[in-house]
Amino acid sequence: MQTSESFKLSALLSFSGGLQDAYTYNVRGNIFANAQTGNVVLMSQNFMQGDVTQALRYMWPLVSFACGVFVAERIEHRLKMNEKLHWRQAILFVEMIVLAIVGLLPLSMEMVANIMVSFACAMQVQTFRKVHGYGYASTMCIGNLRNGTESLSQYMRNKDKESLRKALHFFGIILIFAIGAGVGGILSGMLGIRTIWISVAILLGVTLMMLNRPADSRDAV
Repeated sequence: MQTSESFKLSALLSFSGGLQDAYTYNVRGNIFANAQTGNVVLMSQNFMQGDVTQALRYMWPLVSFACGVFVAERIEHRLKMNEKLHWRQAILFVEMIVLAIVGLLPLSMEMVANIMVSFACAMQVQTFRKVHGYGYASTMCIGNLRNGTESLSQYMRNKDKESLRKALHFFGIILIFAIGAGVGGILSGMLGIRTIWISVAILLGVTLMMLNRPADSRDAV
């Protein structure tokens, strides 16, 4: 199993994802960095009500999220066969730089900050898509909740231990995401705009975990 698919690494990414969502909502004007469905609802609602300025506050993070996925895919394609630097590590470096800059932006630049955080979140969710071989999302919960509940139902019907293991993985990721969001909400009131640097520290830890596994750097998957 690749380091990038380990539960420990996935848990760190999910904690960071929850913290980022709490940060943008509490510190950067009630915008979601990861929950783009919520942004779509609020964007559409404001457009329909004729409040274009407010609608754009929710539209730009959506556009930025799409750009983040696009850039991550391009980096993967460019570096997938590179033996010196794994493409996932390269994306983590970019994400850390983006989030570090966000922590320097004043509150008056909340739109720019939200756009940058959404971009970084998209790169993460595009790059890390499996935990122990199960497809998951480290920056949102709806898919994980569906998969976890489906697996639990299968276990209750068939008593298949693999289904139970799968369910526990998904529910564990959701719990850790929720803890990250809670911690992010509390720290946002204490550290303000600098709270996002906690995510930078977590991502640095993730990068070091991957560097300690030479096999991962040769992985082309």
